[in-house]
Amino acid sequence: MTWQDRQSFLGEDSERRLAEAVVGIVGLGGGNSHVVQQLAHVGIGNFVLIDEDVISITNMNRLIAGTRKDVTEETAKTEIMRRMILAINPEANIQTCQSIWQLASDALKPCDLVIGGLDKIRAKDELDSFCRRFLIPYIDQGMDVHKLGDRDFLISGQVMLSAPGGPCLRCLGIVTEQALEEEARAYGDAGGKPQVVWPNGVLASSAVGIAISLLTPWYGQTPLSRYLTYDGNTGVMVEGDRLRKWGSKTCAHHEDRQVGDPTFDIRNMVAEGISDTKAEMTRTAVTSTSRSKTDNDTRSLLTRLFSWRPWRLRPK
Repeated sequence: MTWQDRQSFLGEDSERRLAEAVVGIVGLGGGNSHVVQQLAHVGIGNFVLIDEDVISITNMNRLIAGTRKDVTEETAKTEIMRRMILAINPEANIQTCQSIWQLASDALKPCDLVIGGLDKIRAKDELDSFCRRFLIPYIDQGMDVHKLGDRDFLISGQVMLSAPGGPCLRCLGIVTEQALEEEARAYGDAGGKPQVVWPNGVLASSAVGIAISLLTPWYGQTPLSRYLTYDGNTGVMVEGDRLRKWGSKTCAHHEDRQVGDPTFDIRNMVAEGISDTKAEMTRTAVTSTSRSKTDNDTRSLLTRLFSWRPWRLRPK
């Protein structure tokens, strides 16, 4: 008997797939702290955790695993999440990057998928574009609290899977030029967006569900795209109208040919004596230090092109 026996319905080789999977978590706020906890419980074996911040007292209403002692000691959010993962699964491999994700992008290239919990629309757009270039499915989460009249509020949110072959964040209106302009005008304003723990948990659970459907064979049709909307006042999560209206259109924001590292030069691989990259391909471990950066990046991209990646299988 193993600790994953109760989830054997995910597939006879699901335990191996989950243990081998490399998941990038960008932004370790309230939503993604739920994601990290659930992915550790389900058996994900390799994590790349990225966040530049330390915990503050204002995080205590929603950050899973954060403590008052962490606030006093100004513990990095990456360290809090690392500690939580290892408490659940001591065998997990964890790479932490206490920086903005743009300075840690190399750590994301070997990932099987990336889950974002970013507040800024510009950052969401840039991360979506990065994942598209390296053929990495990206799951985005967002939550808002809207004021209705003088006293009432509406809690809302969405979870979206953006993957090559499907619509991107711009296609479904999560990123718009108007929103980017408004965000730019408000740059530097004091205060943070309202956040509470239970909507974060609902959205995070939906994001984890999408992730597991990509990594294991239990779900009959691997989704090419998902767009779920959440009404926190009624507690209802439904498939958003935007995805239904999108239909089978082609993304106009990311061309198929815009993939791979633009700085890649095949001559560097030849110089290193790599004559048959496809034949030698293996999955790149998060903690690997024995290969050059060029070798790692190329193998990662080729693995996505030629290996089992279930998300690439379109529903029939």
